[in-house]
Parts: sequence; C-alpha cells; structure tokens
Amino acid sequence: MSLFLTFPFNWPESVCRVAASYILLKVVEKCNYLRCKWYCQRGIYQSVHIKSSFTGTMVKYFACVGLLKSSWDQVCIAFWERYPNPYSNHVLTEDIIFRDVTPGNRLVSRRLLTKTNRAPRWMEKYLPVTMARHAYIIEDSIVDPQNRTMTTLTWNISHARMMSVEERCEYRINPDNTSWTEINREAWISSNLYGLSRAIQEFGLARFKTSVTKTMKGFEYVLAKMQGDTPSRTLAEHAAERARETALVAKEKAKGLASQAHKKQQYV
Repeated sequence: MSLFLTFPFNWPESVCRVAASYILLKVVEKCNYLRCKWYCQRGIYQSVHIKSSFTGTMVKYFACVGLLKSSWDQVCIAFWERYPNPYSNHVLTEDIIFRDVTPGNRLVSRRLLTKTNRAPRWMEKYLPVTMARHAYIIEDSIVDPQNRTMTTLTWNISHARMMSVEERCEYRINPDNTSWTEINREAWISSNLYGLSRAIQEFGLARFKTSVTKTMKGFEYVLAKMQGDTPSRTLAEHAAERARETALVAKEKAKGLASQAHKKQQYV
C-alpha cells in the first residue's frame, strides 16, 4: 500500500514530519478502531486482542474515557507542568526536541521523555542492563485552540521489538459539562518475541492500566496545586495503591500463563 502526502510549501520540514507521522498513525488506528469501537463505552475501559492487517502481529487494544473536573484551558496548562508530581516519580527527564506554530495557529511539539521502566525479572535476561531499567519515550502533541482540542501521540523507542506501546489521547471539552475536560484514550500493545508475545502483552497491559491511574491522579494533583489547593497523599493511600498494582500485575500474569497452558494442552 502506498500513501502520498502533500503539505503547504511554507510548512517547515519538522512540522511536515510530525504531521505525516500523525496521519499515518491515524490510518492504522482507524482500521483497528472500527473493529473495536463497540468494546468501549463511556466511563468503562475494555481490552481485546486484534490482528493488525498491516503486519500480521497480534495487538492488545485498550480504550478508556477519563474526566477531569477542570476547564480545557486549565488542563492544557497542567499538561505542560505535570512533571514532577508525587505520582510521576518514574519520569526522570523531559526534553523538548522542537516546537512550532502552524499557519493554522496550531501548536505542534515533540518531546523526549526518559522513564524508569523496570522490566520483570524473567524479561531482564533478554535485555542489556541499561535498557532493562530505563525507557525512552517520544511524545508528539498538537494543540488546536480554535477547535479546543489537544491530541497526543506517544510511543516507546527503546526495546520496542520486545514490546511496543503506542498511545493516543484526545483532550476536548466535555459535552455534558463545558467546564470539564474529557480524555479519550486508546493504546496498542504488541510484541514480536516468539513464544512470549502473549505474556509480554498481558504484562504491558497491566502496567499501562496502572500508568493511566497514576496519570489521572497526577493531573488532579497539578490542577489542584494550580488552584492553590494541593491534595495530600497519605501513607494509607500509597500502601493501598501498591497493593492494587501488585494484584493487577499478578492477575494479568496468571491470565497469560493460563493461556499458554491451554495452548500446550491443545497440541498434546
């Protein structure tokens, strides 16, 4: 399949590259989204395995809708100021690679994030020591003040062959309450590691769900701080959160092992 893109001659090359990446990802996601749209209901997240028509790789699809009780303008400001916060200790650095304003008055940005991303022990033996503990993330964003939308595309560039996580978020005004902001989040988790791809995807999905929870809490923390009311994080909350994370990871890992055991019984 070939796709030819044409951009205005006065657009900088860097902006054209981001726009091209955005359009190509939209084409791929549209094919998957149409097949999985009915899995996602407002306020409820679901995940499902789908097969990419382009690569033939099994992909774990996830979708959810989040709600922040703050205006779209406040959320956009908080987006650029959300690090650091008590729920983002895994984010080590953030660097702006480039930023530009298009002729249509859209703010286009690309950032490089460095995060601690400790792999499970059974996976560490397949990775170099440095790669097993750090992850490098690319984040593209397009802020459209006219249509009051902000779209972000995020994907990992480190050890992506083992596990690739692509995330798309769209921030827009909540139709039921114009003073609130709605976040439509989608993610695609895939792995090309033969024999372990399903287990890796289950692990990646469990970690992604935990990350979404932390992201929303981090947003709420930064928004409260902007309004002069910083919420406190008690030790009980921290302990309960850690317990939920451990239970979720164990549950997803058990599903992966059960799936592998079932497949082995079919071949016996």
